[in-house]
Amino acid sequence: MRLEPITWERLGDILADRLLELRTADGGPWPRVALDGAPAARPGDLAERLAEALRIRGRPSLTVGTDGFLRPASVRLEYGHQDLESYYSGWYDTGALWREVFGPLEPGGSGRVLPDLWDPRTDRATRSPYTDLPPGGVLLLHGPLLLRHWFPFDLSVHVLLSPGALRRRTPDADHWTLPAFARYEQETDPAGTADVLVRADDPRHPAWRG
Repeated sequence: MRLEPITWERLGDILADRLLELRTADGGPWPRVALDGAPAARPGDLAERLAEALRIRGRPSLTVGTDGFLRPASVRLEYGHQDLESYYSGWYDTGALWREVFGPLEPGGSGRVLPDLWDPRTDRATRSPYTDLPPGGVLLLHGPLLLRHWFPFDLSVHVLLSPGALRRRTPDADHWTLPAFARYEQETDPAGTADVLVRADDPRHPAWRG
């Protein structure tokens, strides 16, 4: 796997420039981008950097985190706080993401996206207002395990950590989730299937391919 050193700033610029020219797979006016990675890889940071690079270029975007679409605790934790199968397959409300995020961005859609649905800290609905993403606006969806759900992404970015770096940068209380990411790599191969791969074992010195 050959990767080239890059800075986060330069990476944001390159991705933003690519998005200016990107044609959507379904012909719709809203490019949809995945920023995929374990929480320890901080894919949301790259999403925010990319959003800023797009803003400078005059292109609107909407950053959405899958943490805003967690299922209620009564469903998410039905089999315990550390049930690996639930974490892998049932923590995130993929149906709501299809309905509230991807559906409005289909060709002929309204462009009215719900940026979040559920607050895991309060375990209540966020009641956030819908956001109108104008034609040409870019959806930046960030979170873990994104590439196993068949979401209609037009560009996918996977932020990779080696097993050792993932363990070091994951809080001890969350180490029980690590087998889920090993399973994800085995079943989905995000490093091989993503359009852009970013390795961030040392967050000060990322490297990339894409």
